[in-house]
Amino acid sequence: MVVDGVRTMNISQLLHRTALAYGERPAVMEGARLACDYRTLADRVARLAAHLRHRCGVQSGDRVAIFAANCTQYLEALHAIHWAGAISVPVNYKLHAKELAYVLENSGARVVCVSPVLRDAAVAAAAAGADESLLLEFGSERWQQAISVDAPLPMQERAPGDVASLFYTSGTTGRPKGVMQTHRNLLAATMAYFTDVDDVAVNDAMVYAAPMSHGAGLYNYAHMLRGAMHVVPESGGFDPAELVALSHSVGRLSLFAAPTMVHRLVEHIRKVGAEVSGFKTIVYGGGPMYVEDLRRALDTLGPRLVQIYGQGECPMTITALGRDQVADAQHPRWAERIASVGKAHSNVEVRVVDANDASVPVGELGEVIVRGDPVMAGYWANEAATDSTLRNGWLHTGDVGSIDADGFLTLRDRSKDVIISGGSNIYPREVEEVLLLHPQVSEVAVVGQRDADWGEVVIAFLVGVDGAPVEDAALDALCLDHIARFKRPKTYRWVEALPKNSYGKVLKTELRTLLDE
Repeated sequence: MVVDGVRTMNISQLLHRTALAYGERPAVMEGARLACDYRTLADRVARLAAHLRHRCGVQSGDRVAIFAANCTQYLEALHAIHWAGAISVPVNYKLHAKELAYVLENSGARVVCVSPVLRDAAVAAAAAGADESLLLEFGSERWQQAISVDAPLPMQERAPGDVASLFYTSGTTGRPKGVMQTHRNLLAATMAYFTDVDDVAVNDAMVYAAPMSHGAGLYNYAHMLRGAMHVVPESGGFDPAELVALSHSVGRLSLFAAPTMVHRLVEHIRKVGAEVSGFKTIVYGGGPMYVEDLRRALDTLGPRLVQIYGQGECPMTITALGRDQVADAQHPRWAERIASVGKAHSNVEVRVVDANDASVPVGELGEVIVRGDPVMAGYWANEAATDSTLRNGWLHTGDVGSIDADGFLTLRDRSKDVIISGGSNIYPREVEEVLLLHPQVSEVAVVGQRDADWGEVVIAFLVGVDGAPVEDAALDALCLDHIARFKRPKTYRWVEALPKNSYGKVLKTELRTLLDE
């Protein structure tokens, strides 16, 4: 659409389009139970958008946060925010109240949509700066009134370059940064799903076993466009037995899963001898899938696996390794390919460069950079971080890898030292800064250790003042007072000194070697 010479594009147009053409199709399922069809979903979204606009004072461009575990209302809130022309701020529901308060303050969120079980945490954040009066609780009397009484709001016009969502991702400084994802970014990522990941049919179902505030939620748009079903497990999360049951009752399930989730699903299926024909596609990403785990998954699930590599800064859309490539064990370079993260998505360019941004020869290591329509507009209210990450039109990912002669990218290291535990990103610096608050901790370095259940767990190496260690319980309490529980170290290891190079930089490679001893 073009209005006054300006092209408009609101990502909620995908829902609007489907509701007009296929309103009777089932839209949202709570487990195997139908929650609403597309006509009802669009109506609720438009009424909730009206509530945000007229009763909460939300204007186009204002920020509205969602602090919730997976539930059917999540999709209503997300699309209502966009429908109203506002900017969604999906928040990791595992965050500590202090971390939530920072996100709300930094984004300037006017309203917080919150699930009942998280209301106390949201209230605690409100005490730290957010306005409790602007909490909108899922399922509350106020919520029910909003989706049923208020007159629907016409969808608000937005330009393709307008920000649609702020995705907060922690950085090496320990402070989260708000990734500005535009309507164009989200539409481009949606189109890339069809071309490079999977096609979607009307009888398909996207099941949200991973947090909807992260990558799993981004896949709602492709399934919304095609009028497919959106399934929220009754547990609200990942339960292998529940997923198997849903594959039998709903069928043609697709899901996004961290490698650790794939591992647990495979082990359950093998243990109980479950039938897998009800699974359509399992997209894995967010961490390394070890080759032996992938072999085992293919043996159990067959050709249903697709790998993607992306960041919040280029949501789910840097490279992809298609199901045919994953499953083609007869290819002479199959072992190398399944250790890669695939080839560049069709709507982005990917290069590997040296410190001067010059492309390195085939097979040599360098930093992975990417450009294209899915790449973010920058970081919210953080010009310095934007300038350091977006240079000469390219997103500098901070990841180190190599590209082979066939265009397959293999990640060799993560220069940002991110630890990926259970599919959640943990940045060592933010844990280190908390531990250094203890007066008896002189130095600290945090690394990840491979774990069969979680992918990686957090290990802290510490140097004590005068060589004296601190009780684990005291350090646990310190962490729990400042950061989310899942970021707390599993093990504290006291050492006389941290290994360092001639510049004084801690050699984390040597620390990781110690973990194997």
